[in-house]
Amino acid sequence: MADLADLFPGFQSHWIDVAMGRIFARSAGSGPPVVLLHGFPQTHVCWHRIAQRLAEDFTVVAMDLRGYGWSSAPAGDGGREVYSKRAMARDVIEVMEALGHSRFSIVGHDRGGRIAYRMALDEPGRIDRLVLLDIVPTFIQWQRMAEDASIAPHWRFLAEPAPQPENEILKDPIAYFDGLIALWSKAKDLSAFDPWALAHYRAGYNEPNRIHAFCEDYRAGATTDRRQDEEDLAAGKRFANPTLLVCGGSYLAGGLASSLQAWQESFAAEITGAEVDSGHFVAEEAPEEVLAAVVPFLKARA
Repeated sequence: MADLADLFPGFQSHWIDVAMGRIFARSAGSGPPVVLLHGFPQTHVCWHRIAQRLAEDFTVVAMDLRGYGWSSAPAGDGGREVYSKRAMARDVIEVMEALGHSRFSIVGHDRGGRIAYRMALDEPGRIDRLVLLDIVPTFIQWQRMAEDASIAPHWRFLAEPAPQPENEILKDPIAYFDGLIALWSKAKDLSAFDPWALAHYRAGYNEPNRIHAFCEDYRAGATTDRRQDEEDLAAGKRFANPTLLVCGGSYLAGGLASSLQAWQESFAAEITGAEVDSGHFVAEEAPEEVLAAVVPFLKARA
């Protein structure tokens, strides 16, 4: 991986030991701490177009999730615990504590957003402000998929029992993952992405142990994460933290209005929202619009 470009000039690199293994992170800046959590099938590199600007006002930490990028990728357990969002959230807490931050804001995209909102339900005292990028709650996504089989078919495929999806993807991993990234972008191709960033992603999703981790992430989403969502909803749990939802215009069914409603009717009655001219990968496709929405929100600290 030595030939991969450094897209975070001036940021420190960290290998942080956690109970699960090791987490790789980059950090820079000063001010209130903000952790950036990427999604599938990417790495911390997805923040390269906004991290420098955020570091002008905040202490920014961009980390690779368990199973992704340069972080440890432990063997899964069929979605029961190892890749549950509650377990992955513990990595975030350990990383931030190791860097001196017991309370912080979170910006989470895709799977990283699911870790972020699980933390908001489990550990509200840890979180200052919460930014979710282009997601609805996991249990609502499964409800939508049950009603319309055309929604997110990769969720079902990746959640199939091991090693079925792993073996299928291993036939040509780069073609599979590149195809998903292109499909979910506004342009339906890879033109929005920096070639050096794509090189990082390909290095991560061309390894069998990480492909297994990705599938385990989705198996947990189909079982443990979904069940925990439903239990918290039944118990009346709600976010205690100010929450912002930023959506692209073309990925989530129904766009911003429908997505806001999904959160308002579940965990975030007071959530606010912004829509940007983008596909799913908002921080790379529309970085200036994302910054325009996120920076003022993060600055408006209680």
